[in-house]
Amino acid sequence: MSRAVHDMFSRIAGTYDRANTILSAGVHSRWRKRAVQESGAKAGDSVLDCATGTGDLALAFKRVVGPEGFVVGSDFCEEMLTLARRKSERLGLSVEWEKQDVLDLPYRDDTFDIASIAFGIRNVDNPLAALRGMARVVKPGGRVVVLEFGQPRRWIRPAFSLYSKIFLPLVGGVVSGEPAAYAYLQRTSSAFPCGDAFLRLMAEADVFRSSRCVLLNSGIAYLYIGVVE
Repeated sequence: MSRAVHDMFSRIAGTYDRANTILSAGVHSRWRKRAVQESGAKAGDSVLDCATGTGDLALAFKRVVGPEGFVVGSDFCEEMLTLARRKSERLGLSVEWEKQDVLDLPYRDDTFDIASIAFGIRNVDNPLAALRGMARVVKPGGRVVVLEFGQPRRWIRPAFSLYSKIFLPLVGGVVSGEPAAYAYLQRTSSAFPCGDAFLRLMAEADVFRSSRCVLLNSGIAYLYIGVVE
C-alpha cells in the first residue's frame, strides 16, 4: 500500500470506529458477523485477518474459534493496531496483533484455515497479488474471505450516490477532521470492481477451486468467499 494511504489511515485511526458506526448506522457490524458465518469458521480454527484496522473482524473470528483456535490481526498502520490491542484487552479476547502488509505476508504456506480482509482490498496497490498472497498462507480447502463495498442495485443507486458523494465525506470529515480521507474512501469504493467483476479477478488469481459472492444490503457491500486449491 502507498505511503499516502498509510498516512491517511494513521490520521483517522482515533475516530475510525465512531465514524464507521455513524456512517453505516451500525450495519457494518452485521456485515462482519455475516462474513464470519459465511467463512465456515469453527472452534479451533486458525485465522489471519489482513488490513485488520481496529480489529473488529479479527475479534469476531476469535469469538467463534474460541480459546482452542488462534487469530492473527495484521495491518500496516501501527496507530490502528494500537486501538485493536486496547479493544481486545478490554473484551478479554486473545488475538495476535502484527504490523504486516497484505502484499508481503511473512507466514509460511498452508498456515491458516481462513484468511480475511474487510474494506481493505480496494486500498491495495495490487489486489490480484493480495488474493494470491492470502491464498498461499491458507491450507488447501481453506477459505479466503473478502468483505468490500460495491455498487448497489439500480433501484437504490440514486439515493446511495447522494449519500456517498455528499453525506459520507461531509459527516466523515466532521467526525474525523479529515474530509479528504472520506472523499477518498467514496472514490475508491465507487470505482472498485464488484460482483461478477471481482469474481473474475478471483478466477484470474488461479488459486481457488471455487468462489462465490453474497450481496449485502442490495449490493452496498459484497462478501466474497474463495475455497483454496
